[in-house]
Amino acid sequence: MHSTINKYSLVCHTTKNILCGCLKRHSSHFVYHPEPISNELGKTSKKNMYQAINNAMDLVLSKDSNSVVFGEDVGFGGVFRCTSGLRERYGKDRVFNTPLCEQGIVGFGIGLAVAGTTAIAEIQFADYMFPALDQLVNEAAKYRYRSGNLFDCGKLTVRTPCSAVGHGGLYHSQSPESFYAHAPGLKIVMPRSALTAKGLLLSCIRDPNPCIFFEPKIMYRLAVDDVPDDDYELPLEKAEVLIEGRDITLIGWGTQVHVLLEVAEIANKDFGISCEVIDLVTILPWDKQTVANSVKKTGRAIVSHEAPLTGGFGAEISASIQEDCFLHLESPIRRVTGYDTPFPHVFEQFYLPNKWKCLQAIKELVNY
Repeated sequence: MHSTINKYSLVCHTTKNILCGCLKRHSSHFVYHPEPISNELGKTSKKNMYQAINNAMDLVLSKDSNSVVFGEDVGFGGVFRCTSGLRERYGKDRVFNTPLCEQGIVGFGIGLAVAGTTAIAEIQFADYMFPALDQLVNEAAKYRYRSGNLFDCGKLTVRTPCSAVGHGGLYHSQSPESFYAHAPGLKIVMPRSALTAKGLLLSCIRDPNPCIFFEPKIMYRLAVDDVPDDDYELPLEKAEVLIEGRDITLIGWGTQVHVLLEVAEIANKDFGISCEVIDLVTILPWDKQTVANSVKKTGRAIVSHEAPLTGGFGAEISASIQEDCFLHLESPIRRVTGYDTPFPHVFEQFYLPNKWKCLQAIKELVNY
């Protein structure tokens, strides 16, 4: 290869162009797959995820006069604009700011819910929800159980942005869903799109159990769908098979679903590998049957999530597959995840379980 050498960089121009292309920072590490257009739920309009979430809360506030929305800066529209315009429409008594105190926000929400109010709390970033861990795990999750079903806080829903955003660093990029999945009594949900965000949030708000609704913040503006204008709910506790396949099962949730959809397309086109892609949808309680049925058919499984490997929810899914599908397996179960390190800033592109890591895992398992 004949190329000129730059004596200052000591990198040939051809190689430099390739490296620049590889190291260029992009707004996202995946290709968004819009939801199929359907008129089953009535008239639709283009909405991104934050608009769909805003619309869901708007519907609840308009139909349920005993509902409130609260959190840090929500009265001003929130840092991601998810509550934009709600205080102007419903007043400062129903949409209001709170102090910067996560345990106080959740504790206040539990009290409201026990008293019969539909409480929609926002924690500004999932990374900062840990101060509320005691309120969520020891109060919200156990309220019904410890009172023998005399009292409950099922009217509480906690919304919070999570996962990688491209520039969030260690304190604004975490995926902490597995911490809360160890608390029976909570429901934990993570949507993959604008359309599912609205339907699942409405289901969470109306579910008789306290819910944590994790919102992948990179998709607030990136995820655009034809979202039904009317009120609709999507089922909780039910995984969704997005692509049917015969060779290997790919399981993910939230943003990672789009990584898996893209890698399934590459695997099929370039290697003739048929992948079945499952969106888990609900982390707790999760749909074991759909996953088991798929793995028994394909004989192979990959679970992928952004959170670190050790103690991630992929470990729970892998253990369940091992127990239920052992005699059907053609290869070991593989987890493709983030690393066991704090979430890096400048090295985010190397940390994330991108399509190339997933594709490599697919090839290794199919050829095991």
